[in-house]
Parts: sequence; structure tokens; C-alpha cells
Amino acid sequence: MHRRKFIKLSSASAAGLTILNFPVFGKMAPSNKVVLSVMGVNSRGSYLAECFSKMPNVEIAYICDVEDKAIQNGLNALKNAPRKPTVVKDIRKLVQQKDFDALVVAAPDHWHAPAAILGVSNGKHVYVEKPCGHNPYEGELLTKAEAKFGKLIQMGNQRRSMPTLIQAVQEVRGGIIGKPYLGKSWYTNNRKSIGIGKKIPVPSTLDFDLWQGPAPRRDYQDNLVHYNWHWFWHWGTSETCNNATHEVDCCRWFLDAEYPTKVTSAGGRYAFKDDWQTPDTQIASFEFGNDKAITWEGRSCNNFPVEGSGRGFVIYGDKGSLINKGGSDYAIYDASNKLIKEVKSTAVVEAGNTLSASGNDDLFHLDNFLQSIRGAAKLNSPVSEAHKSVLLCHLANISQRTGRTLSCDASNGHILNDKDAMALWRRTYEKGWEPVV
Repeated sequence: MHRRKFIKLSSASAAGLTILNFPVFGKMAPSNKVVLSVMGVNSRGSYLAECFSKMPNVEIAYICDVEDKAIQNGLNALKNAPRKPTVVKDIRKLVQQKDFDALVVAAPDHWHAPAAILGVSNGKHVYVEKPCGHNPYEGELLTKAEAKFGKLIQMGNQRRSMPTLIQAVQEVRGGIIGKPYLGKSWYTNNRKSIGIGKKIPVPSTLDFDLWQGPAPRRDYQDNLVHYNWHWFWHWGTSETCNNATHEVDCCRWFLDAEYPTKVTSAGGRYAFKDDWQTPDTQIASFEFGNDKAITWEGRSCNNFPVEGSGRGFVIYGDKGSLINKGGSDYAIYDASNKLIKEVKSTAVVEAGNTLSASGNDDLFHLDNFLQSIRGAAKLNSPVSEAHKSVLLCHLANISQRTGRTLSCDASNGHILNDKDAMALWRRTYEKGWEPVV
């Protein structure tokens, strides 16, 4: 507001005059308030709920979870929020509520696409954490849902909205390292054994039927909830979709690559003998015709760094290289390996390789989602684009599980001439729970 206008309005108020119809414009206008609901608030979801609640003109109306401790985590995360959220355990009932605009999905992977589809089919915009599906078929379903229902679906690959990395992509596209042709990505951790689980009665604090949702029913065991489901193919998607999604996505973004023509994977469960089914060690490669390739190295149980960092990526060109070490930082080297530019990260990669909220870099992606709902921006990672990166991770897993190199259709990523591999393109669903678009 201009100073003169402010003084005039203040003087009128002091004189006892009533000023009517003084509008509020911009992000803070009542019409621009975005009301959210968050599904899955044990860990990541409670973090997202807290972040969103602190952003201008945003309210969290509902939280949704099926376990009492997780619900309390969500409520604790929002204890200082101006609005106390209502708890709804069943996502099918939540999406029917009329008083919120968008659904945030941070439940286990097997729920990501079905919940997102429930959201958009009931008129809600959706922010869904990575991966955007338990299998390639679900990514395709979400792309169809995005088009059919006319609602926004943003995936949580937050690096797509980091200003420094957007700048870096522009520089690479501008030729600063010449022709980019290879992306190398990696992730390391020091995860412990999950042991051999025992089948026990479902805890009274957990609605295990709702937790399983679209997944065919299995017995409860004591090493599954809350986190170890990641390492079971029935519910999880391995370290590849859990973490490779971020850096593989960056490589594909920087290389301007679409669907692969060839995918290979080597690795296994090497560190421990336990219930963990997915690889703890995996080397995957993706070829895009004859001029581009991406590699990913994942080590879940040995955190010796690559290039001095627990996660990151390098883009190699014929005139230089660009390296990122996990946050929004990057450095560019010429063909003689001389440093020519360095941009420092505004975020901190803490123990466990989780982007720190203190750096605020996640907030760029959240704000992009909110501003797109308000009509002031376009999504940086619509699911139609994000699906292409998640598909690479799924294809790596399919190659790993079949023990074969996959030849793929460059127009859509479908596996060619391999019925056994293509059988893993989608899953079976619990009767009555199949996602439908």
C-alpha cells in the first residue's frame, strides 16, 4: 500500500469513519485461501502438513491416517496452526468432504496412485509424494486422471522447483558443458537389518485393512509398520523408487531425455539375510537411443560417499561437467576439470540424506503447487512429466527381478518382446479396491 493511501485510511479510521468494502488482493485474498487435507502423517506427511500450515493463506482442514500414533504425530505437527484439523481415518470418506481444495498424499507407496485418483475424481487437486505409483501402470493411470478430471497433480520431486537447479538446467541447455550425454546418480545409507518378522495379531491402534487398502490382503507381521514396508514388493518399491527418483529425475531433466530404449540392473540383497526382499545394492543403467544414458548406484547398507556425498548426480558433457551433491548446490567444470562456476546450496543434507526444512528448499515446490492452484503459476512437476522419471525406477526394478535386460518402446517406455517382464507392469488389486479412471 502506498504511504499516502495508508495515512488517509488511518486518519479516516481515527476520525470514527467506517470504511466498507476495502478489498484484499493477491495471495492473501480470502478467495485465494487454499484448504488442504493430508493423508499419511506418521513422518513425511506430518512434516508436509507443518510446512504447508506455515505458508500464507493456507489451512489444514483434515488429517487422515489409520494408526493412532501417526494421527497424534500429525496433530502435534499442527499444534501451533490457527486451525485444529479434523481426523478422518478412511480416505474414501475424506475425499467426499466439500470444504477443502487439495489432498496431500504421503501414505505408503501402494496407496499413492489410488489415493490421488480418489482425490482428483472427487474434485480435489493433489500433491503426491514420490513415487507417483506402485508400478508403471499406476503412473499411466494418474496421467489419464490428470487429463480427465482437469485437476492438478504435482509429485514431490522437490528439486524441480529449486531456483538454483532451474538455473543450472538453463545453463546446461545453453551449452555451458557442451553436449550433455551422461548422467550419473547415486544414493547411500546405512540401514540396519529388519530381521525375521513374526506373524502377530494386528495392534489395536492400527486399522490394517485400511492400511492395506488396494493391496491384496496379507497377514500382519511385526517388522512391517511403519517403515519397513518399503522393502517388501507387495507394498513397497525398493530404494530405487524411494530415493533414486530424485536424482534420476534430475539426470533426465538435465539431459532432456524422455523414455528409455534399454534398461539393465544388477544387484541384490547382500548385506543381511532377513525379510528384506528388494535390493540393498543396485546398479542400474538407462539408455536413450544412441546419444544419452543415465546410471544409478544405490547402496542402502553401506554409506561410503560418492564424489564426497551420500547422494547426488553428475552431468557429463563433451566440454565439461556439472555436479550436484544432494541439495540445491552445483559446480561446473570445464573439459580440463577446472572449476568455472560454483553455486552454494541453500539447504542442508542432514544425516539420513533427508532434505532439511531449515534450508527451506522444499518450500519452493510446495509454493509452486499452491500458486498453481491459485492460477498464478504452472506446475513444475505435473504427474504426466514426473511419471516418466518414476517409470525409469520401476523399469530398473523389473530388470532386477527378471534378471534380464529390457528393450523398451521409446514412445512410452513399454517393455518389448518380454511377457514375463511386462507382467510386472501392473499389480493385482484387492477386489473392490482397484483404482479406476
